[in-house]
Amino acid sequence: MRIKTMIIILVAVLLTVTLMQNTGTVSFKFLWATFWISKLVMLIIIGAIFFILGILVGRPKRVKRLGGDSTGTDWDKNQPNTLSDEDREYIN
Repeated sequence: MRIKTMIIILVAVLLTVTLMQNTGTVSFKFLWATFWISKLVMLIIIGAIFFILGILVGRPKRVKRLGGDSTGTDWDKNQPNTLSDEDREYIN
């Protein structure tokens, strides 16, 4: 078994144990309101919020291309030899 798989299983087991041990109700104060909510529900909500934030922060950024679009005005696909006469003289 790979080490990555074992770590994922260990984290899942620890998370499950933590969630199952915290099933009592607690008062939750948000601004001026007080809510009575289960610890289990609160842990799941907070975990889901931070999971989504982690995905949003960790996703790869889009690559910006420099130079704009290639219109093909200077380059002709049908002409295999695109060197100018000056370039040919310089190379030779």
